[in-house]
Amino acid sequence: MADTLLTEPVAMQVWDARYRLAEEGRVREPGIQATWERVAIALSAAEAHHHDDWRTRFADALAAFRFLPGGRILAGAGAKRRVTLFNCFVTGQLHDSLHGIFSGLTEAMITMQAGGGVGCDFSPVRPAGFVAPGSGGTASGPVSFMQVWNEACSVLTSASPRRGAMMATLRCDHPDIEAFIDAKKDGGALRNFNLAVLVSDDFMTAVEADAPWRLVFPVAGRPLPADAMVCDRKWSGSTGPEPCIVTRIVSARALWERLLKAAFESGDPGILFIDRIERDNNLYYAESIGATNPCAEVPLPPHGACNLGSINLAKFVSDPFGPHPRLDLQAIAGTAAVATRMLDNVYDVSAFPLKVQEKAARASRRIGLGITGLANAYAMLGVRYGSAASIEIADKVMATIRDAAYRMSIDMAAERGVFPQYSAADYLAAPFIQSLPPELIDGIRGKGIHNSHLTAISPAGSISLLANNVSSGIEPVHAYRGLRHVRDAQGVPRQVAVHDYAWKLFRELKGENAPLPAYFVEAHEVSTEAQLELLAALQAHVDQSISKTFNLAATAQVGDCEAIFKRAYALGLKGCTLFRSRLGREGIFPSSTGYMADACP
Repeated sequence: MADTLLTEPVAMQVWDARYRLAEEGRVREPGIQATWERVAIALSAAEAHHHDDWRTRFADALAAFRFLPGGRILAGAGAKRRVTLFNCFVTGQLHDSLHGIFSGLTEAMITMQAGGGVGCDFSPVRPAGFVAPGSGGTASGPVSFMQVWNEACSVLTSASPRRGAMMATLRCDHPDIEAFIDAKKDGGALRNFNLAVLVSDDFMTAVEADAPWRLVFPVAGRPLPADAMVCDRKWSGSTGPEPCIVTRIVSARALWERLLKAAFESGDPGILFIDRIERDNNLYYAESIGATNPCAEVPLPPHGACNLGSINLAKFVSDPFGPHPRLDLQAIAGTAAVATRMLDNVYDVSAFPLKVQEKAARASRRIGLGITGLANAYAMLGVRYGSAASIEIADKVMATIRDAAYRMSIDMAAERGVFPQYSAADYLAAPFIQSLPPELIDGIRGKGIHNSHLTAISPAGSISLLANNVSSGIEPVHAYRGLRHVRDAQGVPRQVAVHDYAWKLFRELKGENAPLPAYFVEAHEVSTEAQLELLAALQAHVDQSISKTFNLAATAQVGDCEAIFKRAYALGLKGCTLFRSRLGREGIFPSSTGYMADACP
């Protein structure tokens, strides 16, 4: 029987393949309302008092797709089987040994088997050509081990409705950075990985100055040639500077151009402005970050986990396409507060693939509350994506969500206690915390806070399809009609016709032949500068990061990539990735982000 709330065929397929409970000995859920009820019951079990009241509030937030929890929550909350409700993790710090690298691989495969995506910083792995004392041979380098991880992932997820998703990062001063940059240029390699270069402020300065750039690796007690050049660097996982051998000196500008060419040709690697990520981290005093989840909206410490959910803005527009449309900020704030509590409860009802992940995740109790349906909400309000009005709306919406989430976490601190890594003086000195409204700063000073981080914007690809194909995350609409590849419950890709939520609603209200107003725009009609300014406005209210892809036209040039990356850096963003369309507007949709979105909700 068809679910009347799932009006798009792709929504029914995604729900049936990914989120509908179908366990041995249990009746399959008859509709999406049963899924919402299961999730509300499971998450309200963490409440010490008033379970029924919270269950009702959680169910109301979920109803009609107003709040979309991460996919692992939708799929696993209330299930009999022991599964994780966290979408993604970062592995522990890799150790530069065969045992250390394969221990990291074991952690990654156990995590993916439990349903989580994985990020990993490969910078600690010695470069190709270095002597391997244990075997007497030479090291093969981080890219070779990434190939092993990629094959293991393919085997593990071959029959799953979700692709395996991994993020690999490498420092811009690692001796194998060129091989890493080129790793996906042939189009068929490392298909289960997204790649990102950890770009430092020093590197960006060197690029501008066309200066030489040292590629280095920690000495770590190795014997050095008499003529070896040594410098001090803070390396991945280290607490302070350590001696590093300079293996080569290259042109910063040439390395930058190599990165641009690879990103232009394959969409990988993206870039992460790692110094900014570490500097703006609310837990700058307690952890070191070298990797993110596969979609890059949550920078994480070793063994960290991301706990995500998105508020569907398309459901908060009254009088859509009418004479007086309005976005209900008060209702958004109320939903954000309830959603914050729901996501925090995930910590108390979820299993973790590994105990070390549970310890790391609960030390901070990070959550990542964001938005989806932004482009659809703009159309329903009669606002063109990328206009000054659209940027003002985004600014107000995200500030509203941020304030509601922080306020709820402050109240939960009084009720449930502060997160274990909380240190009042250090936390209050964090740049993002200092940017909060004074009343929130005063609240933290007086009561503490229950969660270290509260906001992140994910691509929300699959959950947006579930919500009858609302525009995903903060992306402009790629095309109002088209085809999507969606895996069925057996892991087989199926081609499904899709219609954009706002476009379909407009047709229902105004008629099949009504001309589309000028505020209906597709991604190729929105300038990259407008998208960057919108992203910067949102980032001001996001304490983690934002997954956003810049879709380039087939006619774009490498210089367009450079302009985007440099402007992103100038605007204070934390990273950037690109996708260059090679198909016509009526072709197959790309994923909602250049970074694969399967592990992100």
